[in-house]
Amino acid sequence: MDRQSVQQLLGLVKESNFLKVCLPQYAADMMTEPAPALRQQYAGHVGNIIALLQDLVSIFPASSVQNISVLMSILPASINVLRASGVDIAEQTERSLEKVQALIQHLQEKKREGTLRTDSYTLLQPQPGGQEDSYRAMTVYPTYNEVHRDEKPFLRPNIVSGRYESTGVYLDTHFRLLREDFVRPLREGILELLQSFEDKGLRKRRFDDIRIYFDMRIITPLCSSSGIVYKVQFDTKPLKFVRWQNSKRLLYGSLVCMSKDHFETFLFATVSNRDSTDLAKGIVQLCFTGHSQALLAEAQPSDSFLMVETTAYFEAYRHVLEGLQEVQEEDVPFQKYIVECDTLVGEPAYLRMGSTYNLAPLMEEPSPDGERGLASPEGLRRQRVNVLDPSQWPSMEALKLDESQMQALQLALTKELAIIQGPPGTGKTYVGLKIVQAFLTNEQVWQKSPILVVCYTNHALDQFLEGIYKSQKNGIVRVGGRSSSEVLKQFTLRELRKKCDFRRNLPPHLRRAYVDITNQMKHSEQELREGARHLECTTYGVLHERHLERYISPQHWDSLTNGPEDEWFYCFGSRHSMILEWLGLGVNTFTQNTAENPGPETTGGQQEGEEEEEGEVQEELLEIEEEADLIQADRVIEEEEAARPQRRKEEENGAVMELANRLLAMKLEKQGLGAAQPQQEGEWEMQPAQRKKMKHKMKVELHKLSTMTEKQAEAIQDLWQLDLGSRWQLYRLWLQMYQGDIRRQILQHERQYQVAAERLAELRLQEDLCILKEAQVVGMTTTGAAKYRQILQKVEPRIVIVEEAAEVLEAHTITTLSKACQHLVLIGDHQQLRPSANVYDLAKNFNLEMSLFERLVKVGLPFVRLNYQHRMRPEIAQLLTPHIYQELENHPSVLTYENIKGVASNLFFVEHDFPEEEIQEGKSHQNPHEAKFVVELCVKVHVVDKYQGEENDIILLSLVRSNREERAGFLQISNRICVALSRAKKGLYCIGNMGMLGKVPLWSKIIHTLREKGRIGRSLILCCQNHPDTRTLVSKAADFCQVPEGGCSRPCEFRLSCGHVCTRACHPYDIQHKEFQCLKPCQKVLCKDGHRCPHLCSEPCEECMVKVPKTIPKCGHPQMVPCSTPASEFCCQEPCQKYLTCGHKCNKLCGQECTAQCPELVMVTLKCGHDQQVKCWITEEMENGMPVKCKTKCVTTLDCGHVCPGSCNTCYEGRFHEQCKNPCKRFLVCSHKCQQPCTGECPPCQQACQNHCVHSQCKKKCGEMCIPCMEPCEWRCQHYQCTQLCSEPCNRPRCDVRCSKKLRCGHPCIGLCGEPCPKKCLVCDHDEVTQIFFGFEEDPEACFVQLEDCGHIFESQGLDYYMDEDESAVKLKVCPICQTPIRKNLRYGTIVKKRLEEIEKVKEKIQGPAREIETSRHRLQATLEGKAVLRRVLPTKYDRLEDRLKQPNLSTKSVGLLENLINFYERVADLTGSLSKLDPSEREVLRKRLAEVQEWLSKQRLSFSSQELSDLQSEMQRVTYLANLLTRCSAAGTRLSAALAQDVAALRTLLQRTGRFTAEDEAAVRVKMEELKAALPTSGLGISEEERVQIVSAIGCPRGHWFKCRNGHVYVIGECGGAMEQGVCPECQAVIGGHNHALDDSNRLAPEMDGAAHAAWSDTANNLLNFEELGRLL
Repeated sequence: MDRQSVQQLLGLVKESNFLKVCLPQYAADMMTEPAPALRQQYAGHVGNIIALLQDLVSIFPASSVQNISVLMSILPASINVLRASGVDIAEQTERSLEKVQALIQHLQEKKREGTLRTDSYTLLQPQPGGQEDSYRAMTVYPTYNEVHRDEKPFLRPNIVSGRYESTGVYLDTHFRLLREDFVRPLREGILELLQSFEDKGLRKRRFDDIRIYFDMRIITPLCSSSGIVYKVQFDTKPLKFVRWQNSKRLLYGSLVCMSKDHFETFLFATVSNRDSTDLAKGIVQLCFTGHSQALLAEAQPSDSFLMVETTAYFEAYRHVLEGLQEVQEEDVPFQKYIVECDTLVGEPAYLRMGSTYNLAPLMEEPSPDGERGLASPEGLRRQRVNVLDPSQWPSMEALKLDESQMQALQLALTKELAIIQGPPGTGKTYVGLKIVQAFLTNEQVWQKSPILVVCYTNHALDQFLEGIYKSQKNGIVRVGGRSSSEVLKQFTLRELRKKCDFRRNLPPHLRRAYVDITNQMKHSEQELREGARHLECTTYGVLHERHLERYISPQHWDSLTNGPEDEWFYCFGSRHSMILEWLGLGVNTFTQNTAENPGPETTGGQQEGEEEEEGEVQEELLEIEEEADLIQADRVIEEEEAARPQRRKEEENGAVMELANRLLAMKLEKQGLGAAQPQQEGEWEMQPAQRKKMKHKMKVELHKLSTMTEKQAEAIQDLWQLDLGSRWQLYRLWLQMYQGDIRRQILQHERQYQVAAERLAELRLQEDLCILKEAQVVGMTTTGAAKYRQILQKVEPRIVIVEEAAEVLEAHTITTLSKACQHLVLIGDHQQLRPSANVYDLAKNFNLEMSLFERLVKVGLPFVRLNYQHRMRPEIAQLLTPHIYQELENHPSVLTYENIKGVASNLFFVEHDFPEEEIQEGKSHQNPHEAKFVVELCVKVHVVDKYQGEENDIILLSLVRSNREERAGFLQISNRICVALSRAKKGLYCIGNMGMLGKVPLWSKIIHTLREKGRIGRSLILCCQNHPDTRTLVSKAADFCQVPEGGCSRPCEFRLSCGHVCTRACHPYDIQHKEFQCLKPCQKVLCKDGHRCPHLCSEPCEECMVKVPKTIPKCGHPQMVPCSTPASEFCCQEPCQKYLTCGHKCNKLCGQECTAQCPELVMVTLKCGHDQQVKCWITEEMENGMPVKCKTKCVTTLDCGHVCPGSCNTCYEGRFHEQCKNPCKRFLVCSHKCQQPCTGECPPCQQACQNHCVHSQCKKKCGEMCIPCMEPCEWRCQHYQCTQLCSEPCNRPRCDVRCSKKLRCGHPCIGLCGEPCPKKCLVCDHDEVTQIFFGFEEDPEACFVQLEDCGHIFESQGLDYYMDEDESAVKLKVCPICQTPIRKNLRYGTIVKKRLEEIEKVKEKIQGPAREIETSRHRLQATLEGKAVLRRVLPTKYDRLEDRLKQPNLSTKSVGLLENLINFYERVADLTGSLSKLDPSEREVLRKRLAEVQEWLSKQRLSFSSQELSDLQSEMQRVTYLANLLTRCSAAGTRLSAALAQDVAALRTLLQRTGRFTAEDEAAVRVKMEELKAALPTSGLGISEEERVQIVSAIGCPRGHWFKCRNGHVYVIGECGGAMEQGVCPECQAVIGGHNHALDDSNRLAPEMDGAAHAAWSDTANNLLNFEELGRLL
């Protein structure tokens, strides 16, 4: 029987008379049964009854305990009678009875305490054969069943009064309790949330167990040292009251659960970085779990999640839970004591090898350098003692210990498990340091390995390690949260890793791995960061339309860019982004909308704007450490901290803002318009109020979720006819497509970075292992120890010391112990703070809040309590003794404290009855009366929980709780009271509702003591230090106005150095007034005109700034000038009257320099021949070659018959035309409309595939082949079931039996068996349901089917007939009303699958046979590898082509595109390579042309259209001819005749002009080039190539013998090739040759004759010869 059925059956038994009456009577009758045969049967019956009771009390512990107790009072007596009469009672029955009795006793005790309230758990009992789930196999995270089904977890209470059955049961108990402690709040919170989704006030509702964040969006992935994290943003409107600096929300390590489908699926993540400034904007960084990362890849950037947070510090739970699952039962140390509770504790195992200790260092003061003192040899011998022999120990005076401290030291050194209780101020840390010192001094005894010191808090760890540092200057390693100790920073893992020789000493394979991994991470981060920036920018404003063009259909693009038919719109709005105008944010539309709608939107916008611009005025607050920061510091392990410097963060933000300036048409920042749209002079200027409204509107729209569907978008013709709401919906659709594209591109880099980060983490663990093994002392927080548990198992510390052990959950302590541990010292005080559990029920009813320290004390293990307190003055210590501690003696040092100044008593409790207030955020309370009183007394405020181990001379304590219900909360717990009252050394002042607290027994005793001593009352007496006889009574904050400066109400009257009198009341500080600043007016005369200083007396005087009339000497204009400013230095504010050199008037001020760039618009004729308006200053730059983009519309008719949509500039002056943007509009086989521009053959559909089943959804593009689903078909009902796979045609008929379910309204369902119930009711929605469509709708027996794709409802008989109709077209059946393709309804699954199979065949045909495509891929890859010139000249293009050939899912079209690109890029590379042959002055001409070809080739396209191929071929012909011509001209040099130069110029004009290179142009150029071949040979020698070869061959000299004179005439040098005599050139009489193998300086080598790289006789040639000779010898 399944668990749910068992629980249901037991629930019936629990409330039945069978349990209450029948079973007790039956058990009682057993004692009087006379028949022996029946008595023998009772043995089995008793066993069955006990098993039943065991199950009942396990599943219903609260509600069944009373009835079971009655039966349990009878059963033992019945069993005794049966046994006495000879009935054999099984031993198992006896043991089961004992267990049930123990359980009942435990539950009765908890019921008396009032903590046993509900059956919210199941007490786990060992099942026969181990049927309960093994805790080792349980997931740490909450499961679907836990969240959606109210399954009660199996739990056992922590046994605190005896032994555990086994180590396995022990580990199981603590695992389940700890897991339940963090799972239950999340589970119950989500269950409550699921029941509240219909609640309209959900956003304002508070939940006890969880915190909710609405509309959470994943913005962008980020790289951190631990791997990929995600920046997410949530809606902050419901959280305006949260003060993030002090809030416990979203702290590091907190677990969040996110869902977008009511928690049908959910993602888990932990907070990885927290910044209060970002949180105020709703931004936080999350690290997702491994399982959730896989699901995250399917999430879209536009998805909106609901996020819930549990308050537990999940990271600590996770590490400990995983540790409990990993540890083997046999590896748990000290099982004898921890599990079996044996109270006879033996000595550490290592002492059996030798127990002689040197205790001399414990008797000395530590030396300044930390070296242990060196006593005399005789002294050392005297102090070497057998620690197991008490008689050999030095005296406690010699060891500087009191009696109880001496006992504690002896216990710690001689018992393998030592427990030391240290009440407040008794020096438990001092004793702990003595213990460590003894261990370190005698490490040879325990065979050296690091001592592990574990502390609960960072503060305690710092304090303890600083104490060790005084006598041990090295060998320390600290692992924990951020340390506030400067001394200890050098010992963190991060700093130790930085040591220069550390990595050098690592094994070579670790060094190599580190370099490889970091390089991989840098590369992946660089690639990812660019895409992440683009994603982030999309949240900062409206994208400019040019970046969305590829996602906008051509028809919509034309509609958007052409704008409405409005002349005023064109002349005024054309300078701005068209998408802004379209969205109602432009200068035209926004002003019109504002004028038409001045009402609520204006008001709302202004309010929003004011909030953003100015913010709220913050009241002055005390500068205290924020609680959130304190918790954060404790949680974050320093080595895992996201240490991104502020400078780097600012640089990253700067880069994002710079990108935003380029991408966005308008940004959501204060200046409104982004830098991409700078405001031009003379343009309309936006007023601040309008800018605020515009920003508000944009912010609201960008945050909305609704988008237009692609089908709705396809139906739109004119974008400008849409209403504003629909425009924004369409924009959000485009934006989603843009974001989705980027997300897909960077997903691979995310995975690569994550893998590398995980490898780096493993490598660092190996590094850390090397560091920890070399250490002498390793200090860790409990969180750090849990995280590093696997390394600790390898470090194998034999000695473990746990400080604050009574505050640590038992599971945390256990996971810090390795199997090698031989010695455990627990130091703490269970009468102060105990471990904190999240769930009150588990803390009280299951003893979860009891530490291992306290449990071992309670079961009787030996321990020592320290008895002398060294902190509190006696009157404060009296509050603890004997009320909390029976014995606590005062050390003489606390008897000599001075009295507190300014107050009449050193200890006083102020009574009041002002009520508390509930804090809106969280479950805490506040008491404004107490807070104001305490603030007036000026203290350092801390939460009591965080103050254990701290102390201060004076403590002011606010108790907060004060209510009519007399709920004291934590103030009734003795541990909390102990900590609160034991922090002060010299003075303690407390304020609280003592009348209410007096109802608590412990407080009643303390208050009685206070009243006896006169240290409690409604007013505190203050004494003035300057006037001792003046006393002031204060009972509330307002009373402190009598002592405004802390003294009394008398005036100070001290004369200051400036001559004024101190205006303050009597103050006990700054008696000499050295820090006082006089606030009276200064009145000093500043200038000859008698103007006085306007500042205060204490402020420095400045130059006179009173404005007076002066005449500016440069221009003669009268101006109002500051008195101290000379007229000659003042900038005249009159408009400048000068005219610029261009003739236009200067637009600057008179005192400013005239503008260098005239902004007036003038008409110019561009190089392309078109006229265009430009700014005047640009005309001068045009003369210097500055290019100006021509905006004239292209009028060329393309091959498709449509007019080119481009401009003169975008069409490269008519050489490359833009793609036709007219939409194709044809329906593809997938039912989508073709989104490509008009083309002869539609390419494969590029939209997301819509095919999905109940199991999964296809994530490919629509035109790609879908992978068939191989899961079993889910179409089943009670009559039929399909046994095929999901992708195969179903083998069952449709079920036509009417559905038997009831709708919410109570009427019968109108659907069919096994089909989803239609949402409409035949009664409630009669007219709508019976509307005639197929003709059978009004039939009384009619049943209906609702199409799951669109929601329309049809009569089943008619719809079946419609679906069964055969159609010749290959396409999916569509809804007869809305034409939505039918995919989801399983009733028509066979038809849908057949159609999909036909569609897949069409896709395959379009895509091309896979084998042929793969063959083409390999062929092209081989072809590309052979393009050496392309790889050398255009490496980036080569790499991109290589990557594209590796991409999966290539189609026939994409293969054709790539083949064309390879060929074209090869031609470009060849031409680029020929640039070296050109004259340097000519290279730029060809380089510019080739760059334009590359830019055009790089544009995104699915294939080349005929128009594009034609344009490209024409332009490549032109560029080839131009390169040939320039090469010939460069070879000829200056030897061109006038006629030849004229022909060349004419040919260049033809090749370099604008427009397309036509067939006629090509024919004319070809003729001219043929004519020029002879006159301009490519060699530049004036001879043909054939002639050159013949001459070189005839002369017969090797390479390097041909030279030329300074005028380029060629000659040859024979023999060795070195010049030995000088002559003259027969052509031009210039010098040729040279002397002594040295060529004349005016001559040079002639490589054009023989291709030589150097002269035959030269240093280069000789060196090469020597090298070749050496090679031959070798």
